[in-house]
Amino acid sequence: MSKKYELEYTLNTSPNVLYNRLSTPAGLAEWFADDVNLRDGMYTFIWNGVEQVAEVLSKKDNRHIRFKWVDEDEDTFFEFKIQKDELTGDLALMITDFTNDEDDKDDAVDLWDTQIAELRHAIGL
Repeated sequence: MSKKYELEYTLNTSPNVLYNRLSTPAGLAEWFADDVNLRDGMYTFIWNGVEQVAEVLSKKDNRHIRFKWVDEDEDTFFEFKIQKDELTGDLALMITDFTNDEDDKDDAVDLWDTQIAELRHAIGL
């Protein structure tokens, strides 16, 4: 059974700039995958020549986007949420993902940390 986990990263950018990197093929290809294609509402993510297809379950401009891998049987997804702290103005990227066990979670968190470092670089932070 998959276990849900959430991560939070603070990014000093605008919601519009960040959402573009989270929701468009060109934006996602800058940091998340080697290449991303969108056809008929399906996103094809490519890593080292291997393709994985996801559909968008829900989205709201400059707020969130939730993807589901089409080859996953369970009710799992990965989601990007953008939250702005009203007092400080800081922008947080909240990531929800799933893992099969605790050992996998450590590796997954390390991978997200690496990916977010790429995202920061793509944005110019």
